[in-house]
Amino acid sequence: MASLSVKIKHAGKVHELPLDPDQPATVFKDAVYQLTGVPPDRMKVMIKGGVLKDDTDWRKVAPKDGQTFMVIGAAGELPKPPSTPIQFLEDMDETALAEALAMPVGLVNLGNTCYMNATLQAMRAIPELQVALQNSTPTGLPMALRNLYTNMSKTTDSVTPSNFVAALRQAFPQFAEQTRASGIKALMGGGFAQQDAEECWVQITNSLKDVPGVPGPSGSNASAKFVEQYMTGELRRVLKCDETADEPESVSFEKVLKVSCNISNAVNYMQQGIMEALDGKIEKQSETLGREAVYTSTSRLSRLPSYLTVHMVRFAWKRDIGKKAKIMRRVKFPAEYDALDIATPELKEKLLPISRKLKEFEKERSERRKVRKRTKAALPIKDTEGDVQMADASAPEASSSSGDAAVAPAAEGEDKGKAVAVVDLEEESVYREREGKELEALLHADIKADVGASTTGQYELVGIVTHKGAEADAGHYIGFVKKRALHASPLAPGAASGAVPDEDDEDWYKFDDDKVSIFPAEKLETLSGGGQDASAYVLLYRTRPLV
Repeated sequence: MASLSVKIKHAGKVHELPLDPDQPATVFKDAVYQLTGVPPDRMKVMIKGGVLKDDTDWRKVAPKDGQTFMVIGAAGELPKPPSTPIQFLEDMDETALAEALAMPVGLVNLGNTCYMNATLQAMRAIPELQVALQNSTPTGLPMALRNLYTNMSKTTDSVTPSNFVAALRQAFPQFAEQTRASGIKALMGGGFAQQDAEECWVQITNSLKDVPGVPGPSGSNASAKFVEQYMTGELRRVLKCDETADEPESVSFEKVLKVSCNISNAVNYMQQGIMEALDGKIEKQSETLGREAVYTSTSRLSRLPSYLTVHMVRFAWKRDIGKKAKIMRRVKFPAEYDALDIATPELKEKLLPISRKLKEFEKERSERRKVRKRTKAALPIKDTEGDVQMADASAPEASSSSGDAAVAPAAEGEDKGKAVAVVDLEEESVYREREGKELEALLHADIKADVGASTTGQYELVGIVTHKGAEADAGHYIGFVKKRALHASPLAPGAASGAVPDEDDEDWYKFDDDKVSIFPAEKLETLSGGGQDASAYVLLYRTRPLV
């Protein structure tokens, strides 16, 4: 057979290579190695019918001049053996075991402290906070929080937060309130009363206001504080008198740690409740009219923080019973939240270009993940006798005749009788770097200079505190944290060993005091309320990063 010129496609690049069908396949693979850097023992050359073997007969392959072969495999040296000896679980200490198992720990209930436990677990979804605490020398409650989070990262057993609850009650005496016990409990001295998790969230956040933040560009704003940067929004409120056009609008600004979601009979979705809380009518003294008048109040956020806290206002004062009661209404909340509708027009204008582009990239990233799953399904594997077979026996033959793709079975939800082309993608890091540069170019200078502000206006739900029961001063609180958010922290279980959930893993951890379990993402909607069962009370959203 005459010599041919074929194309080799690998990692998005195409190379020209001569092919002599009279020479063994091993010679061809060595030549491919020189071009791509992929060692022959780790190289998969896709041909019609499967993969090129060392003893493949070129006459059966019948290559054509100009034909493209796809090469799968990573260039570089083979992985080196571990620098430290393999250690078995039974030989590990508590710290090493916590790293190996990569499972978070719970907190022991010290008597009506579930409100605190749920709050502390949800706050672990803020990895920057843990880094800020580690890089500072805090005192009081912040020091107790730093020590608690550190202890939680070094053990597989539930942690008893005695020191933290003592520091909390010392800093905020309301959490030391005793229950109004009767009967035998009263004779025994009663115990600590159940408290409000949202109040606990706010007070802990307030106690962290002196924790140092991150200096701005070129070292500017070196005295910045973490909470002000990452957790504080700015609210602009405009008041307009409805009863006279002669009175000018009044504009005021306020720093806020949360956004409220009011729950009325007309509210079915979180966004509706937020808008109901931001806009409304009030009565106040009018200097122009010299009497009480009705005003329209319109509030929007002129600054969106990296972490946006939403308070579902589920407790309301009932005059007929003389205490707070829970609003049972079902209110749906999103796993992904577009906050541009609650931003001022000026801020929205700055964020809109990058927000739109990020949404485009998110769709493309999702498609790439699907393609990689198909590619993985199409990769050859060895059977018990060492012969190479396709990963799915029902898949059509992998062919290089198209020059661009192998063939994989259809993904879940697609037509099972339809073959799906598997594109030879570049490494995801290559795409992300390219996307990051494009998004960076769209970033407004004011937003870029504001360390800790949301750069996209797009948010992902990462933490939840729920309340179970009908009364504000009773019931039970549970915390939920998205797995990927928790493992983003350097103090997260398994962080040192690189045990991080897959990008497609949307599941959550459920923290019911000292009981920790996996909570499937598809069950999140069960936390929307509608009864005395666990209902979302505090929601923590994290801004979507550029890459």
